[in-house]
Amino acid sequence: MKRIFCFFALLLSFTLALPMALQAQTREEEAPAEVSEAKTKVDINTADAATLALALDGIGMAKAQEIVAHREQHGEFKSVEQLGDVKGIGAATIARNRDKIIVVATTP
Repeated sequence: MKRIFCFFALLLSFTLALPMALQAQTREEEAPAEVSEAKTKVDINTADAATLALALDGIGMAKAQEIVAHREQHGEFKSVEQLGDVKGIGAATIARNRDKIIVVATTP
């Protein structure tokens, strides 16, 4: 009897969760290209350390904090290549992440 009850409870939970999962998947598929691009790129002039660490390969929290500190001390980045001015970030790291980075100037 317990097994039958557990089976029906499990079946009910899947039955209720499936429509929500399909609806979420449909919304993602209908998203405009600009929205999906924004999800995959990070602006190094506005992103916080946690966002940088999550979005960029080879950049952990300590290095991401150094990027933010460099930005605060020296001003906005004008190009992706300026990431090389941050201690410990080399050309290989920049090349590996070039397609994930955007640079948007926030000051005129």
